[in-house]
Amino acid sequence: MAQVKVIGICGGSGSGKTTIVRKISEVISDFVFIPQDNYYKSASYISNSNITAFNFDHPDAFDNALLIEHLDALRAGRGIEMPTYDFVHHRRTDETVRIDPGKLVIFEGIMIFTNRDVRERLDLKVFVDTPDDIRFIRRLTRDIKERGRTLDSVIEQYLTVVRPGHYEFIEPTKQFADIIIPEGGANERALDVLVGFINSVLSAPE
Repeated sequence: MAQVKVIGICGGSGSGKTTIVRKISEVISDFVFIPQDNYYKSASYISNSNITAFNFDHPDAFDNALLIEHLDALRAGRGIEMPTYDFVHHRRTDETVRIDPGKLVIFEGIMIFTNRDVRERLDLKVFVDTPDDIRFIRRLTRDIKERGRTLDSVIEQYLTVVRPGHYEFIEPTKQFADIIIPEGGANERALDVLVGFINSVLSAPE
């Protein structure tokens, strides 16, 4: 197998990272997708009433040891059992997803650039830069519709930990990006650059 390449797509919650991955998948299907969200630590004691008792917007909220182990395995051409996460009950489930190795890995998450050991495993680092108000509206809609959250709990979490965490931990990592994409998936020219890079990886000789 040719050398595996890993593309990291970072940005604040609601910035449009998943939209970029989806648009890439519309033209290219030959890649492995790893969302950082699957590697959150369990916090099953969390509910709407105490939503800030566990800070999901801190680098320590992720199981980076397992994440690095899995990135190394994929880079070496070995498959992994990727964890799954229940965002309604805030815990890692007993089920895993088998991920077979491929020439290209797309790794997406809010804090994938905060850990130096993780950054060193990324061949291309992309930062999605989207205005705060757009990100908040997207997050609000998602959390209420998909995660059983109340309006008050989403606002409390955003003001208490999400917004401060973004400016303390996520925004500063923009400096590590090779490409910055304003407006996320709406930026067609940046997507063309990404797709061009991906095609060059996939067409590389074995």
